[in-house]
Amino acid sequence: MRRKIVAGNWKMNNDLSETEALLNDLIAQVPNTDVNVMVAPTSVNLFQAFNVLKGHNIEVIAQNMHQEAKGAYTGEVSANMLKSVGVNTVILGHSERRAYFGETDELLAKKVDAALANDMQIVFCFGEELEDRKSENHFAVVESQLKNALFHLNATDWKNIILAYEPVWAIGTGETASPEQAQEMHAFIRKTISEKFGNETGNELSILYGGSVKPANATEIFAKEDVDGGLIGGAALKAADFVAIINAF
Repeated sequence: MRRKIVAGNWKMNNDLSETEALLNDLIAQVPNTDVNVMVAPTSVNLFQAFNVLKGHNIEVIAQNMHQEAKGAYTGEVSANMLKSVGVNTVILGHSERRAYFGETDELLAKKVDAALANDMQIVFCFGEELEDRKSENHFAVVESQLKNALFHLNATDWKNIILAYEPVWAIGTGETASPEQAQEMHAFIRKTISEKFGNETGNELSILYGGSVKPANATEIFAKEDVDGGLIGGAALKAADFVAIINAF
């Protein structure tokens, strides 16, 4: 049975006191649920977040990591550094990393390998731009991103992979793919993985939707057969909204 997951990507928001306050609000409000709940604070607050959430059913995850184990990479964080502060899951390939920091599929393949070598779980992000959608090239773009970054893996590696489909045109814009559009793409993604790695891998793979999920639309999106949860941006910064999205299952 596929895991249901709601992950909050806090991006470059919340200093230490704000992080602690939001985490304590989540501790008080997140229900006892079979949904896997994750939060991704900024890297400087990961250790404190881990300590605050000890013993609770909320996992702390990282927003990014470097592909090398160590070295002269000023400002970067390695997989081992994340694991040393209690973090075992990392988001890779977010559209903002691709757009603002030039991360390519080839670089992301190296990051994926580094995370897997350290027995980390990966939330791997991908998705098309607006022009790709308008030109009806969105399926080809998504397939290419998956193949370039993930198709060198073995079937056994996929137990540590969660996919997060992000229609880039629906991130931070207030626009959202319709539930039908989300389902259509998620079904295509699952079919693409199944054809390469087998039906068992495809059927067990959790695929999250990551485009402006809010309390108002979460129930309808999560009801779709191939949508297993969400990677949540802005709505994850308010405990009540985030909890409402969790409860949408």
